[in-house]
Parts: sequence; structure tokens; C-alpha cells
Amino acid sequence: MTYGNDVRKETAGIRLEWSSSYQDFLYYESSVTPGTLLAMNVIKPEKPSFLLVRLHGLHMSMPEPQKRDSPLPGNDYLVVQVDMRGRAYSEGSPDCNGYELVDIYDAVKLVQRHYSEWLVDPAVVFVAGGSGGGGNVLAAINKFPDLFAAAVALYGISDYAEWYATDRIGEFRDDMDAWIGCAPWDEPEPFEARSGACLAENQLTPLLLAHGTFDSRVPVGQSRSYMRAAEKSGKSPLIRYRELIGVGGEEHTDRLTEEELRRLGQEKDDHFQSHAKSIDIPSCGSFVIGGYLYTKQFVIYLDHIDHIARVSYDLGRNQFKVTARRPYPYRILTPDGTVTSGTANTAT
Repeated sequence: MTYGNDVRKETAGIRLEWSSSYQDFLYYESSVTPGTLLAMNVIKPEKPSFLLVRLHGLHMSMPEPQKRDSPLPGNDYLVVQVDMRGRAYSEGSPDCNGYELVDIYDAVKLVQRHYSEWLVDPAVVFVAGGSGGGGNVLAAINKFPDLFAAAVALYGISDYAEWYATDRIGEFRDDMDAWIGCAPWDEPEPFEARSGACLAENQLTPLLLAHGTFDSRVPVGQSRSYMRAAEKSGKSPLIRYRELIGVGGEEHTDRLTEEELRRLGQEKDDHFQSHAKSIDIPSCGSFVIGGYLYTKQFVIYLDHIDHIARVSYDLGRNQFKVTARRPYPYRILTPDGTVTSGTANTAT
């Protein structure tokens, strides 16, 4: 099911720039900011496989589109490379794990519909990213808790407030100033809403997490923070965590040997193949809402992507209770088309 204001007709919802035997370059329209065109590469495997979303780094864009007359060497997946909003090929403005994560959801839903002949099971979706892309992964698996069957986050950011405070040379702080709009000591909630560690209790997706102990751009403390949050919420059994001893520096993979790189690549493939099964949320429970929350059974939008709330739900009784620090307005959408609006109860 696709939520939001998405355009369902192929002619309006997706625009094929060009197609080749093993790679297509497409534009599609955002479901949450109508009129915003976003770009993606779709790299086709030699034979039908699973869908793998690959995410680029914070200062980067998706790889330059290129026509392929033969399969990408070593690729066994239908690969979707999403160009985050405001980057080289996409319209809009970056917002650091705000609506840019919905752009991933929109891309997945379009690919599931239009590339079904390339998928052995459209319901099985994998996601992987490193650095800024790793931070996207850690937030995405908790804002879309039943979308991804398995995830890989390499040297990713899990706590943007901590990263802001420890950015020694201001390499990333200026981006967060522009994309989030405040400092965490002035307004902590916008950083919490974007941080995987603050949403970790939502996790249902098996996760492979790896980080070099000498990484200076994204310190290993970011992965450790996620592990602490996961352990506190009883989610650590879903995580395989590897610290790469002595690896990292100015580049995340400094001193990573060819053998360690090969081993990590094999671990990623093994992780995906051992979790090739779609996920469903429990029939009742609770989730943290970081601006929004998408599940197969319901979607909740708060009035702003900077806000945090909690929903307790019972699907059998069709009951939802939203609480927050402040009385934030919210909307709940369900698959039958019902839209319920309300105001969050303030937590005591």
C-alpha cells in the first residue's frame, strides 16, 4: 500500500528518462511534496532476484546514470540507487532524515509495481548504506519498521545531536544547521526525530552493523550508541555488530585490508540471503514516531518532521493512542482509506 499524495498513474508518477538492457534512469514524483521530482537508477540483474536499495553518503549523490548492455559485474540484485532530494539529480531541499526518507519509500513502491518481472518476491526489500547513508538506514528501518527484510549500516550516524556536538572542524555541522535549522542544545527534538538511536525500540529488521574503531569522520561511538539503545529496548538479538579494529581515519575504510573487505562483502550477502522474508508488525504494541511512521497497517503523520510522539495501537480493536511532550496535531491513515485526525495527549 502506498500512502500520501502520490500519483498512481504511471504517466504522472514515473518518468523514464532512458532505458538500457541492464540499467534505467528514472524520475518520480514525491508523495509528500507533490511536484518535486526525484531521481533513481535501477540496475537490473542477469536473472530475477531481490530488491536492494543502496543509499549514498551525506555530501554525495547517486552514481552518475549510465547505460548498460551487460550486467553489472558481481551484482545479484535489482539495485535501486535513490538520489536524495536536493542532490545532483533530484529537486527539493535536503532535510537530514526528514522527508528524504519517504523518497526511499516512494522509490521502493514504484519499483515493486513497475519491475515486478525482475523480482522473485516483491515483498522482500533489502537496504544498505555507509556513512550518511548508514545514518539513513538506521533511521529508515525504524520509521518504516516493516518495509525492509534486512539492513546493512556501515559506519553510520545514529545520534545526530552527538555528531553535531563532536564535529571538531565543522565539516558536517554547517549542513545540519541548514538542513535541520537549529542546534541540539537549543531544540533537541528535531535531532531525536532524525536519529536511529532515538527510535531503536521500533526495530523489527535484522541489521548488520559495522564500524572502524579509528574512524574520525563518523566516530565508532555512533554505532556503539545505537547498540546501547537497542540493548535497552531488547532489540540486540536483531543485530550483528562488528567493530573493525584499527580501521578508519580521515576515510572510513583507512587500513581496511582486501581480505577484510572481501569478508565484509560476504557477510552482507549472507545477511541478506538468510533474512529473505518480509516483516509484519505485531497486532498490538507501540512505536516511537519521528515526524512520521509508515507501516503496512497504518501511517501516522505528525504536524512536522521535527516532532516526536508515541503511538500505542491495537489493530484488532482499531484503536490508536498518540502521546507526546506537547499537543501535536496528527493524522492516521489506514488501508481502507480512513483518515483520522487528532491532537496528541501530553505525556505526564
